[in-house]
Amino acid sequence: MMEILVPSTESQTAADNLPSDLGFGKIFADEMFTMTYREGSGWQDAAIVPYGPLQLEPSAMVFHYGQEIFEGHKAYRWADGHIAMFRPEENARRLNRSAERMKMPTIPVDLQVDVAHRLVGRLKDWVPTQPGASLYLRPTMIATEKGLGVRPAQEYLYFVICSPVGPYYPTGFNPVKVRVEDHYIRACVGGTGGAKTGGNYAAGLLAQAEARDAGYAGILWLDAQEHRYVEEIGAMNFMVVLDGKIVTSPLTGSILPGITRDSVGHIAEDLGYEFEERRLAIDEIIKGIQSGKLSEAFGVGTAAVVTPIGAIGYKGEDYVTTGDKPGPVAETIYKTLTDIQWGRKEDPYNWIQIVV
Repeated sequence: MMEILVPSTESQTAADNLPSDLGFGKIFADEMFTMTYREGSGWQDAAIVPYGPLQLEPSAMVFHYGQEIFEGHKAYRWADGHIAMFRPEENARRLNRSAERMKMPTIPVDLQVDVAHRLVGRLKDWVPTQPGASLYLRPTMIATEKGLGVRPAQEYLYFVICSPVGPYYPTGFNPVKVRVEDHYIRACVGGTGGAKTGGNYAAGLLAQAEARDAGYAGILWLDAQEHRYVEEIGAMNFMVVLDGKIVTSPLTGSILPGITRDSVGHIAEDLGYEFEERRLAIDEIIKGIQSGKLSEAFGVGTAAVVTPIGAIGYKGEDYVTTGDKPGPVAETIYKTLTDIQWGRKEDPYNWIQIVV
């Protein structure tokens, strides 16, 4: 395993000194991890360093050609004092798949997980104590080589920053309202939708802003070719309960393969639900809501875990699913996953890794 340099002093700020209202992604721990890559030399200079600004050339290729990928996973403080992470190896594997799609170097999964363990171990006092709060890890890789000309860079920086966070949505587990986007496109089959790269999210900001101005919390994207089949909700995968089954769109290359999505697929049968992956037309969803066959809709992802969707806006009309109350399936999934993550329930899947 690669040697990682660490500071001689300990991280200073304790979780007890954090504000009660953490928000999401607004506060950052005082240490971070960095590592550089040079073609021909590989990854090197691995170190935990003080959190601070990065020094990059204006000609750094990330600014001009968008070679950038990132991940997101969490560390949880259990009631018994342990701190644990949820499936960090899957985030490491997904980062490597993103790297391959963006023609960037991969990082051994074991090294990524080791970095996460060491960093969280040093920042254990930054893992918040508030109910439902956690320490969010944001591994990121960017192209740092200076130069212009469209080609893959030969130098990269990998870094991991950490943020104590509360709920992703200020409303917590309360249902949100989303709007179907039938004009703008986020990603297409053959594009970069399956990679966790910043450009995918930038492509959705205009539509998201317009939806929020109209009173919606987010966007439900449709496929790029036919503008007919639902795909995902910005930073979350989309699921419905239709005829008693949990149904979600298949991974065709335009949808991010979510870790939470995969987890729901694994636990669905144990929870007594049938889990189905198939294409879902927006017309089928609307008709399902109108007929009562579609009883729930929700988003799933690392940041919010499960977000109930109380209504779906489409072509100027809102179609109500569960209204202002979460549905029973969303509640069951949310409770099951968070109980495993916070150590309140046995983990039969070996998803949990104890840090300290």
